[in-house]
Amino acid sequence: MRFQDLAPGHSLRIGNRQNSWSVSVKARPLESARHSPRIGHISTHYSASADQSPHRWGLLLAGGDGLRLKELTRWVCGDDRPKQFCALLDHRTLLETTRQRAERSLLADHIVVALTRTHEAYYRNLINPPATTIIQPFNRGTAPAILYGLMHIARQDPDAVVSILPSDHYFWPETGFTSGLEKALKIAEQRPDSIVLLGAPPKGPEVEYGWIELAEAVANHSGLYRVQGFREKPPQPVAEALFKSGCLWNMFVMVGRVRTFLEIASETVREVLSALEPHAATATGESEIEIPDSVYENLASVDFSRRVLSSNTGRLLALRLDNVEWNDLGDPYRVLVTLVERDGELPSWAKLWPEPADEPRALAANA
Repeated sequence: MRFQDLAPGHSLRIGNRQNSWSVSVKARPLESARHSPRIGHISTHYSASADQSPHRWGLLLAGGDGLRLKELTRWVCGDDRPKQFCALLDHRTLLETTRQRAERSLLADHIVVALTRTHEAYYRNLINPPATTIIQPFNRGTAPAILYGLMHIARQDPDAVVSILPSDHYFWPETGFTSGLEKALKIAEQRPDSIVLLGAPPKGPEVEYGWIELAEAVANHSGLYRVQGFREKPPQPVAEALFKSGCLWNMFVMVGRVRTFLEIASETVREVLSALEPHAATATGESEIEIPDSVYENLASVDFSRRVLSSNTGRLLALRLDNVEWNDLGDPYRVLVTLVERDGELPSWAKLWPEPADEPRALAANA
């Protein structure tokens, strides 16, 4: 059976040659997802209530190049835009959905979006005030974008509690994610020296995700654990052991006080902070901040998880986010699985998606 033939009552087996498991396809009384290759401004906003803490801020990461999904995004949109600028799951782009997700918990003028200049044609009509945009000259990994955003927020509000959110992931139901983020915000406000990471209960021994290894549970906080370590894209035997031991998939959603993030970073990537700080110090008060090429030219690519978080596990907490479906939409088959599970069938563009030339990564079988 092909993807095109999937229907409720079947299961989708997804994985690589060493690892696969079934995902049930459930019929839901929902209209098929609508997809549009056109990106435009979506006027609908979901604003946080006025009584939300004025010190809560959000940093949306939207500067990635989306290389792993480029074949699919080119098929859907007809160009090489990264997935965060594509309407893959409904009529909104993933970035628009993420901004609306953030605005359920945060004031709209407390949201900062990190972008990359080479994607300007795709984001120019998506981001409007009151959000602040930080435009990188090119991609240097996650750490420079995160740290520049944090330094900017710290100058606006030294007492800020920041939620760092990827702009290209899938969460369902949205109310479940909002509830989990609210819990993480309260924990970060109560524990100013800790960073809270959101983790997803794993569905299987996935070798393409990052994992959070858990230490002891934190008393009086359901689902909250100290962090023992991280495993990024582990080999199959290690993934099996992580799955069996109750570790979590790393959603790369982080919440903490801005000064705590910067303190941790100063212990591990001080050279990155030193390179960014002179420009960040002069860019306050602007709604669009463009980082010059000269600031990034001598920066190496730095991964925030590997260089910053992995070296400071003693200050990290992991919050298990139960009853929420999560997917990083990192390859075409994860996108297709998400659509089938959510809607019970594929949209028209996905039904035309060609079979891979080599051994299929995904196989369909009758339930």
